[in-house]
Amino acid sequence: MSFLATSIYQFQHYKELAEKAMLQISDTDFLKSADDANNSLVVLIKHLHGNMLSRFTNFLAEDGEKVWRQRDNEFEYEVLDRKSVMMLWEEGWVCVLDNIRSLMEEDLRRTIFIRSEPMEAGDAILRQLMHYAYHVGQIIWYCKGIAGENWKTLSIPKGESKAYNDEMKEAKRE
Repeated sequence: MSFLATSIYQFQHYKELAEKAMLQISDTDFLKSADDANNSLVVLIKHLHGNMLSRFTNFLAEDGEKVWRQRDNEFEYEVLDRKSVMMLWEEGWVCVLDNIRSLMEEDLRRTIFIRSEPMEAGDAILRQLMHYAYHVGQIIWYCKGIAGENWKTLSIPKGESKAYNDEMKEAKRE
């Protein structure tokens, strides 16, 4: 697969992991924080939304830190219902994925800027993939903590690694 195809696949994978985690908690859980040192899901998603729009709007033509972005406000506690939060979530991901899909492989070597720092477009995409994966990890950690014993794993269930590996070996033989 090409870098762009792999990047799109990975962005979609992290998006889906977070969505599967968020389905396991109630609407009111979106507003809670694990403790005073951690952000609520609303805050995390507001931050991701702001970052995604800023970084990927006019990706090749403008600095990724837009003058209209209000980053500090992204971290302010706000009461939003699940539907509103998920609209922000989806809008951010549409911006990311549509803009990456519009790129050509040769665009990856073009110089872009984030906070006036020059970098190749491919490096900027990788930087954002890591940033979003970091926050998806926070979302999963948060949701898993809230769901507790009702948590449904997002990967191979504990104790089933051998069965999974045996199944993969069998599939390769066929």
